[in-house]
Amino acid sequence: MATRILPAVGDIEAARALSTLTGQLPDAEPSLPVGDSTALLDTLARLAAESVDELPEVVLVHERIGPAPALDLIRDLVLRFPAVGVVLITADTSPGTLTAAMDSGARGIVGFPLAYDALAERVQAAAAWSAGMRRHLGSGGLELYGGGTGGPGAPGGAGTVVTVSGAKGGVGTTLTAVQLALAAQASGRTTALLDLDLQSGDVASYLDVQFRRSVVDLAAITDITPRVLQDAVYTHESGIGLLLAPAEGERGEEVTDRVTRQILGSLRARYDVVVVDCGAYVTAASATAVELADHALLLLTPDVVAVRAAKRMVRLWDRLQIRKAEETLTVVNRHGKGTEIQPSLVERVTGTRVARTTVPAAFKELQAAVDAGRMQDLDSRSSVKQALWGLAGELGLIDADKANAGKRGGLTLRRKAATGDRGAVTLEFAGMFPLLLTVMAILWQCTLYGYTYSLAGNAADEAARAATAAYAAGEGEAGACSAAAQEHLPAAWQGAEVSCVDEGAVWKATVSVDVPVFFPGFDAGWHVDGKAGAAKEGDDG
Repeated sequence: MATRILPAVGDIEAARALSTLTGQLPDAEPSLPVGDSTALLDTLARLAAESVDELPEVVLVHERIGPAPALDLIRDLVLRFPAVGVVLITADTSPGTLTAAMDSGARGIVGFPLAYDALAERVQAAAAWSAGMRRHLGSGGLELYGGGTGGPGAPGGAGTVVTVSGAKGGVGTTLTAVQLALAAQASGRTTALLDLDLQSGDVASYLDVQFRRSVVDLAAITDITPRVLQDAVYTHESGIGLLLAPAEGERGEEVTDRVTRQILGSLRARYDVVVVDCGAYVTAASATAVELADHALLLLTPDVVAVRAAKRMVRLWDRLQIRKAEETLTVVNRHGKGTEIQPSLVERVTGTRVARTTVPAAFKELQAAVDAGRMQDLDSRSSVKQALWGLAGELGLIDADKANAGKRGGLTLRRKAATGDRGAVTLEFAGMFPLLLTVMAILWQCTLYGYTYSLAGNAADEAARAATAAYAAGEGEAGACSAAAQEHLPAAWQGAEVSCVDEGAVWKATVSVDVPVFFPGFDAGWHVDGKAGAAKEGDDG
């Protein structure tokens, strides 16, 4: 059976020499060398995603591989791809180097300049070990590499690492990291939340936690055992394992890239999902986390300043060989349909992939939970929570069916709430309806009363004038007075009592009109009197 060999060499001369010798080994199938640690991990992850049988039996790691130190890289390879034999190529073959390589998990070292016999011996031994390991794993190897929760970069039996970085401060990095972790935990997957915003980490504040241990307590430990990790991790009431940032920000410098690799390796081995809050500043720790992540999220808001900051961050990661732009997933927070900067523009400017899920701007929904420091109590109907849990589904941290069910559940809750509100309004209106009806009836009756009084006054005025005119003409004053009053009353108010009295210099008319009840023509014995007077026409005195 042929032995597949993958060289990882950063030095051109060493790469040529290694390619020449590996091509001469019996039954060997050497691949083209990869030039850095990121490319090596990406290549192995891609092969592992297809099948464990696609992985090479032997990986040769040159001591100057970069950007990750060779021993740290070997430790990560052994943890993520345990059925691959790793051999260190180094110019220093001292016992100390051999011991360090073995402690990292290497199957041996080969001195440089290379010797055919030494290389053949180490490759053969590593290949034999790899074959034995794969037989031991058997069908479980498929679960180990392909059955986990991670994406393309995740080895299967190890957990998925998701980093959340901010293009600048204040874009919602910690909130996003916390909600992603809560979503993964709620889906039944063991989840850890690592706060690598080492100077100003706020994960503890968002989850109402007071714990004296932090990530700094692991900095001086070379071998992080499960017991040591357990002592440093705080188990939150939601079930999430929290590894917090130090209370003293200056101690964050103790968490180096080497420490971060060890911590992430230990967390990845114990938890299904590891969410890392990297803050908005690039440090050795956060850069290492982004490099090792299966999903690297870059959070921004839809404004010019944030988009420019995101572009700078992406370029910085690329220059440091941490992450390529196309391997970065940009998430737009506080998005609205009315904003000028849309996700498509962000994608063009930054060169990254933009998540299908956008997070809406809904400050009022978050205020109570943030002020109380209990983000786990955020209402399920919150549009922000539904969006972030949808993002978790997009990343594969929760099943797509569950993510869609959560969205549908949120919609159902909103519909039920709206239905409940409408039902409550209906009940309240039904209870108030008799009172409203009574008030309206009283107001209508008052209106009829006032209108009737106005009609009586106008009729009395016209009657008095008609009486004075009849007096001047020598005609019947009483008949003219009554006729004028009836003429100026509507049909429904006919039948009024009219009287005109001669009081010397004036004629006085009194019109008594019945007040209808609710509708004209329906009387209840109520009446109003309209009185008016007019001076006699042609009377000298």
